[in-house]
Amino acid sequence: MIRLFKHYIPKPVFALGFVEIVILAVAITMGLTVRFTQLDLLPIQYGHHLPVFATFVIIVYVSMLAVGLYQTESCRDIRIMVVRLPIAMLLSFIMMSVASFVLPDVSIWRSIFAYSIGFAIVGIVISRIVFTHVADLDLFRQRVIVLGAGARAERIRNMEKFSSNRGFYCVAAVRMTDNETQIAGARDFDDVRPLVKFAEAHEANEIVVASEERRGTLPVAELLACKMEGFKITDATTFIEQQTGAVDLESMSPSWLIFSDGFVGSSQVDLVLKRGFDILASLILLCISLPILIGTAVVIRLTSPGPIFYRQERVGQGGKPFMVMKFRSMRTDAEKNGPQWAQKNDARVTPVGQFIRASRIDEIPQIFNVLKGDMSFVGPRPERPVFVEELALEIPYFHERHRVKPGITGWAQINYPYGASVEDARHKLQYDLYYIKNYTIFLDFLVLIQTLRVVIWPDGVR
Repeated sequence: MIRLFKHYIPKPVFALGFVEIVILAVAITMGLTVRFTQLDLLPIQYGHHLPVFATFVIIVYVSMLAVGLYQTESCRDIRIMVVRLPIAMLLSFIMMSVASFVLPDVSIWRSIFAYSIGFAIVGIVISRIVFTHVADLDLFRQRVIVLGAGARAERIRNMEKFSSNRGFYCVAAVRMTDNETQIAGARDFDDVRPLVKFAEAHEANEIVVASEERRGTLPVAELLACKMEGFKITDATTFIEQQTGAVDLESMSPSWLIFSDGFVGSSQVDLVLKRGFDILASLILLCISLPILIGTAVVIRLTSPGPIFYRQERVGQGGKPFMVMKFRSMRTDAEKNGPQWAQKNDARVTPVGQFIRASRIDEIPQIFNVLKGDMSFVGPRPERPVFVEELALEIPYFHERHRVKPGITGWAQINYPYGASVEDARHKLQYDLYYIKNYTIFLDFLVLIQTLRVVIWPDGVR
């Protein structure tokens, strides 16, 4: 894993991203060269066009990121790439047109843009085909020894088998106590001592401590010797977090919360930047979305009896309640039998409501909550008080998600499919805790950009 601004990125995906940035830079250079050669505008002063080059690379790269082309499954599956790449290029054209209008100095001829996009598509397709063949090479995979053969160790072995990430290879599992019997073929610890020689023989890069009971069984001297020889030593909870982008509730302990890296809160600079962005983006989006707001309000009024807007109490930062504002998408008697979880294909949703929920238009009025300061653009989704009370009894650390402002979108929303149960809430909490633990402005940017993917392909949650 590569850690960038506290966020973990798989090595193959990071390498692919770097290669494709180079491809985009070469593509715009070739596009300009071909067009200028056709028009006999030689010699070309490439230095004068650097702002255009940089703008093209940034816009196309961000567009690819926005439609999910750097999700692990998208990188590995050519079929997904074939669907999403044209959409990314269309988005690039729209963004480049806007940039050229706002900043004339970075405007680009449509002919040059067309040539550049053509070269970029060819280069990206080639890079993806190559990637599918080299992503699983040992160059990009950690060779891991797991100390433990119980439930935690089995979880790690299952991640290796079934995860689309596959950023590691488990070369051996070591049984630390007689009670750990869930991994067949695990070696007894006494049979692999000295551990440093065992790790060297298996060409391991990392040792993950995943034993169920550490008290009196943790081989401190052996692990210290491995550490001094350059082997990375990681506990199971941290390892799972790095591989999944979520904090594992099953293996997490209060001491891990206290002593692990992260959960340090946001600096004053981060808070000021986040609040400033929320206000500026809210005002801009209100202006842009005004026709949509008016049109949606009219359609709701004409097609369904009842109010246009729907206000509902939610739990915000510090457990403080506030009234969230949305376009009404359900019948007015939707909760005549009491509060209910929202369901996929919910029968209470009106025909217009189905569209505005699928397109996320019903969320637009929450911009007023952001302006007021009750919410941010990015953060854990706010829950209703009645559900918070229920979930807090069922799920440990649930109240920790209220350490930050709730958001219109969040890390859980772009990583977890639609769900409406206690178990779904447990999974979403793991992503929320990752966001809180590793918060940076960079992570907010990633969430905002990738929210477009959830709108186009609604595999996220509300």
